[in-house]
Amino acid sequence: MNRSPEQQLTELVRSDGRYPLEAYAFLHEGLARAVRQCHGDEAAANRPRHVSGQQLCWSLRDEAVERWGMLARMVLGRWRIRATLDFGQMVYLLVNNNLMQKTDDDSLEDFRDVYTFDDAFSPGAAGTR
Repeated sequence: MNRSPEQQLTELVRSDGRYPLEAYAFLHEGLARAVRQCHGDEAAANRPRHVSGQQLCWSLRDEAVERWGMLARMVLGRWRIRATLDFGQMVYLLVNNNLMQKTDDDSLEDFRDVYTFDDAFSPGAAGTR
């Protein structure tokens, strides 16, 4: 019996246990944002486009600030996401289980220390890079 990608993701996230399913939904939304920001709306609609780990991290930061404002860091913390490397851990769990693709140039290290959560989610940080 073939499982849908959604079922595979749910089972994978539950067995891994590091981050909740909601965090992966947020990751997916941040990825869509990154693709739009890097390639435009038409590119995002027509076919998948690659974004770097750094680009994804910044889009996730923007998505979190837009969605939760000053509570962004707290929401991410409740999901056990405390550094940009956590985003990379999530991405590579999906990559290693064939639920996401990467290029030969991509690495988990691309997600290390892209920004600190202290800086990215502090008052007055909105719009800064």
